[in-house]
Amino acid sequence: MRTCPSCRRENADTARFCVSCGTALVVACSECGAEVPPDAGFCPACGAPVTPQHAPAGEERKVVTVLFADLVDSTAQAERLDPEDMRGLVSPYFTRVRAELESFGGTVEKFIGDAVMAVFGAPTVHEDDPERAVRAALEIRDWASQQNELQVRIAVNTGEALVALGADTGAGEGMVSGDVVNTASRLQTAAPVGGILVGETTYRATTGAVEYREVTPVEAKGKREPVPVWEVVGLREQADRAATPLVGRGPELSQLLDALARVREERGPQLVSLVGVPGIGKTRLARELVLAIQADPGAVAARALPSLRRRHLVHRAGGDGALGRRHPDE
Repeated sequence: MRTCPSCRRENADTARFCVSCGTALVVACSECGAEVPPDAGFCPACGAPVTPQHAPAGEERKVVTVLFADLVDSTAQAERLDPEDMRGLVSPYFTRVRAELESFGGTVEKFIGDAVMAVFGAPTVHEDDPERAVRAALEIRDWASQQNELQVRIAVNTGEALVALGADTGAGEGMVSGDVVNTASRLQTAAPVGGILVGETTYRATTGAVEYREVTPVEAKGKREPVPVWEVVGLREQADRAATPLVGRGPELSQLLDALARVREERGPQLVSLVGVPGIGKTRLARELVLAIQADPGAVAARALPSLRRRHLVHRAGGDGALGRRHPDE
């Protein structure tokens, strides 16, 4: 497979251009004309240096989830500590934050002083990007709370943004822009120490998996009206039943329930793969299956973190069985 250097989309080995953004996947050596991968520094045929190829600029609107995290009182700490001690304090923080964000599928766009901005939903889209962002925020907050002299404020906000295709975040190029970014920054400033605030769209997208408490709307600079916000309490142990009925997915749900019935009868595992484009309803189908399992008093259900890219539902009824479902992006 050939990976596009701009959008990271995997393409066929024979592809010369990315099927998602049109970026050239193969360039010609200016000396010998041989094909050269776009990320190569030298021609593999003649060894001549390769002139970097820049993808044409492009932009598109996408719904993304933006996470801002910032250290609390870092300025005062920097004044009090020696530079070496301060670096020893924040370096593990930066490393851990990046690792957590990337493990949940996020992209670190930039570090601004002691703050970090990450994007979920660009360049790679997942059906559960808001939930991934909130889970990453919880991991970062919980890790920081266990460290000496480290406290954070975090905010997560979801909305439409203008995404720069092919932006090189490693070189400091901005990838997303729009009100969703500005609002996330304002919410992070208003978040309590050790707290996580989310905007309304993030709240509605994750309330089935995350427990919240409503707090006073934030008077954000530049906003005409106070911004409704919710503070993250923690993850729910069980999925909540959706407020709206499931429509148009009866046959698919029947297949899942039939697989569950076979688990009970045969006392053996059944593997079901849900495949489809983001937003088609894979998560809702899986939730309905979880609810069906939870309705059985003899059932035990467990869910792995999205970073593991896999979720497992375990059913026990007089014997051990398992019904597994791959993560939506597999």
